[in-house]
Amino acid sequence: MEPGGLEWLLVPMQQLVSWGAAGAMVFGGVVPYIPQYRDIRRTQNAEGFSTYVCLVLLVANILRILFWFGRHFESPLLWQSIIMIITMLLMLKLCTEIRVSNELNVKRRSFAAADSKDEEIKAPPKRSYLDFDLNYFWHWSKFTDYVQCVLMFTGVTGYITYLWLDSSLFVETLGFLAVFTEAMLGVPQLYRNYQNRSTEGMSIKMVLMWTSGDTFKTVYFILNQAPFQFSICGLLQVFVDIAILLQVYLYSHYPQKPVSHAAHPASTKAL
Repeated sequence: MEPGGLEWLLVPMQQLVSWGAAGAMVFGGVVPYIPQYRDIRRTQNAEGFSTYVCLVLLVANILRILFWFGRHFESPLLWQSIIMIITMLLMLKLCTEIRVSNELNVKRRSFAAADSKDEEIKAPPKRSYLDFDLNYFWHWSKFTDYVQCVLMFTGVTGYITYLWLDSSLFVETLGFLAVFTEAMLGVPQLYRNYQNRSTEGMSIKMVLMWTSGDTFKTVYFILNQAPFQFSICGLLQVFVDIAILLQVYLYSHYPQKPVSHAAHPASTKAL
């Protein structure tokens, strides 16, 4: 085959590979949550999934979008953040509805801290301040409370970013915080497994997909010369995934006596 003919074949192939990699970056991050979402919906039990994972990913991707305004990076990474935010909101909605329907405690918690009985009789709420009690933060009874919290966080961080957008130090720090927060994705699950001394109820399939997806993502960052924060924190995220897989091996081959949840009121077990 002549060199010109070979080049005619390679160029479209390279383009297809590039498009495939970009598509994998945009949608690959949400793939692990599809079977998790279906399992939770089918069993009506969200006990094996920590909604703090949603919190970590929402914060990370909101900060990443704000980082884009200060330093434009590849569009697939921006679209990945948008898709991930939508996915995490859908996961939160499902988990909240199931938890509330299965909850024996009738007391309701809300982001605005208004007493439910007061609302029923349309009396002024006893408290008008936001409920940042760590025992109930991110453990509210309505999906709208989570949306309000996310919107408030976006508004505050967006305004701060607007004020400091001309500062390269701030922009680079913002980018580092975005990817470092995402790198901590597996930490709530890691800590939950440690407290329970068990990985029972956790989707091993999801962790394997996390690990493979994070490995692909990190290689993508390096090959496409993404901002250095992305590559460093991508490697950290892979190490956390591997640590969870080691927990799976340890607790399955050397089972330990479960620790009572009552002894750990600050447990990251959100559901």
